[in-house]
Amino acid sequence: MRVILIGGSNTVYFLARQFTRRHYHVTIINRDAGDCRDLATQTSATIVHGDGTDMSRLEEAGARMADIVLALTSSDPDNLIACQIAARKFGVPRTIAKVNDPDNEAVFQRLGVSVAFSSTRVIGSIIDQETDFEEVHELMPIAHGKLHVSDVHLNHESPSVGKYVRDLNLNEGTLIAAIIRNDVVTVPNGATRLQSGDHLVVITQPQTETHDLKILCG
Repeated sequence: MRVILIGGSNTVYFLARQFTRRHYHVTIINRDAGDCRDLATQTSATIVHGDGTDMSRLEEAGARMADIVLALTSSDPDNLIACQIAARKFGVPRTIAKVNDPDNEAVFQRLGVSVAFSSTRVIGSIIDQETDFEEVHELMPIAHGKLHVSDVHLNHESPSVGKYVRDLNLNEGTLIAAIIRNDVVTVPNGATRLQSGDHLVVITQPQTETHDLKILCG
């Protein structure tokens, strides 16, 4: 596996260390000369000093042979451009971008980034789940945003409680993939009856998500 990391944060250092332990070939592109010196002494990765949005630096880093490019800078435009160049100019099959502004996450996916993740959104989702502020928590988008995976918590006021799955009138593209009940995970079928306290792992399409979640939890 040949991996290119773009950026200079602690995340890049720890990922480089983890990947090299798996015997991946790791190259880091970093525009700060001091960071490059530190990374060269602290990791066994190949270090390229320069801008990750520069085609010549990406080529020097081996983008033509790379399996994955991870753009992890503090600049969303830089992360997007680096991933687009890697995919379109060098044919890198998989690109992953850190999204600093959660509102940009869907934009990255529409523009062809294989995986775009917002650490802000992930942390917020964890906090929401731990404090149980809401009944629906989006866990992750998949298939370039064409599907959403959500955790739906049912309570005694949820309109779907007491109903069988087959009677819910969910859209054809919606799937209740699992039910977590009393810490036991089950895969439901049409004859499964929903109960208050159930956590449902629901896969929906963005265009029908609101309708289906209203059916489940109101």
